[in-house]
Amino acid sequence: MPADAAAKGMKLERYASGAGAMLLLRRAASGKVVSASSHLLFRATVLATMALVFLFTFHYPSLLSRSFTLSSGAGAGEGGAAAHASHRSLLMSSSSASASAASVYGGAAWEKEVRRSAKPRKDGGIAVLVTGAAGFVGTHCSLALRARGDGVLGLDNFNAYYDPELKRARQRLLAGRGVLVLDADINDALLLEKLFDLVPFTHVLHLAAQAGVRYAMEAPQTYVASNVAGLVTVLEVAAKHADPQPAIVWASSSSVYGLNTDAPFSEEHRTDRPASLYAATKKAGEAIAHTYNHIYGLSITGLRFFTVYGPWGRPDMAYFFFAKSIVSGEPITLFRAADGADARRDFTYIDDVVKGCLGALDTSGKSTGSSKSGKKSGPAPLRVYNLGNTSPVPVTRMVAILEKLLGKKANKRIVAMPSNGDVPFTHANVTHAAHDFGYRPTTSLDAGLRHFVDWFADYYKLKLDVPKIAAKVAGAGKPSSSSASKKKKKAAAMSASS
Repeated sequence: MPADAAAKGMKLERYASGAGAMLLLRRAASGKVVSASSHLLFRATVLATMALVFLFTFHYPSLLSRSFTLSSGAGAGEGGAAAHASHRSLLMSSSSASASAASVYGGAAWEKEVRRSAKPRKDGGIAVLVTGAAGFVGTHCSLALRARGDGVLGLDNFNAYYDPELKRARQRLLAGRGVLVLDADINDALLLEKLFDLVPFTHVLHLAAQAGVRYAMEAPQTYVASNVAGLVTVLEVAAKHADPQPAIVWASSSSVYGLNTDAPFSEEHRTDRPASLYAATKKAGEAIAHTYNHIYGLSITGLRFFTVYGPWGRPDMAYFFFAKSIVSGEPITLFRAADGADARRDFTYIDDVVKGCLGALDTSGKSTGSSKSGKKSGPAPLRVYNLGNTSPVPVTRMVAILEKLLGKKANKRIVAMPSNGDVPFTHANVTHAAHDFGYRPTTSLDAGLRHFVDWFADYYKLKLDVPKIAAKVAGAGKPSSSSASKKKKKAAAMSASS
């Protein structure tokens, strides 16, 4: 029995050791499988991540590299540019700006195109960098500068504050006249530096800004980013990098007069009571301009525009969206002041404003600072001017003219003026601009709106009897006796049937 027990014990021990070995082998094999699986999973994860990064970079380059689209032909790259614009941040880091300037806007062909656009076509011509060049005033100024033989390079970020396609259409118009408009942001300091390295701009016409009085209540940060930070970026590059320093002419606004009740508005009147954030950012811009003039010797001229209107205008302006509403039969809202008076505006036609802008450029004087030494040799010009029509008109009068030109009555709704930044009236005193560079507005509201409606009907392909109505409004002759007789008969028939 003991021997048998010993034999059984040995067998059991052998079995146990064999089973343990098998268990160890199984565990080792299982561990190897898990390890191999982990390695495969890790590799697959890395590959998938790299693929996602690649796809993300391919589809959304503007988020990683702050790239911009160079549009040199009609409609070229419009879809991509619109997609890029929708992803843009308001303020950019220096690293993203560097990627933009170095990777997308570079190369011999691009540099040649930039120099070609900015090169003056006449002896004594100026080279102007126009920001906001695809905007309303920017487009007209760029066309006027090019027409007289100056060099023009445009810059615009094509944001969606209003229909970007209208801005693209302006860009195509400028391209047809030989003006290149880069799709870029004024806060891209390194791109601005690159442009000044390529072209010795004599002037900067800084018109890029976030416009609109009421929209500031919805998106206040966009006004700070564009009207304050953007202006600082432009002045920083002009003062500390450009060699030689250019003269700066920039768009302030009549809104800086705010709650001022003295009329007509003079540059000597107080501007410390803005009625909107938009006005406050423009007033801040004037203070910033003083600082850069004082420290760095930049020649800076601010222009306070008064309700600019005309062809290729801004759809957010009253005359423009009133025209759209009248044509479509939608109601329009008219404001009345607390005293019951109609709101009045000093409507200024775009051609008159363009003459003022070019006059300011031509008389701006030179900057006295040096980007190399950081010092100025003496005081430089610091100026501010009103650019208005000097004849305030009730907004109801403007609507009546549009009704005649469009051949349709407006569905008017009159309400009390809200406290959203609007003011009861504007009225420009342009004595200083007239004295210093011969600014004299000559376009009446009737004539200016006629030009606008002609363009409006053509751009939106509307079938309006504009020529006949326009001739009547302009006073260019009376209808013949036969046609007048026909109109009387038609009117009588309409009266009888009504």
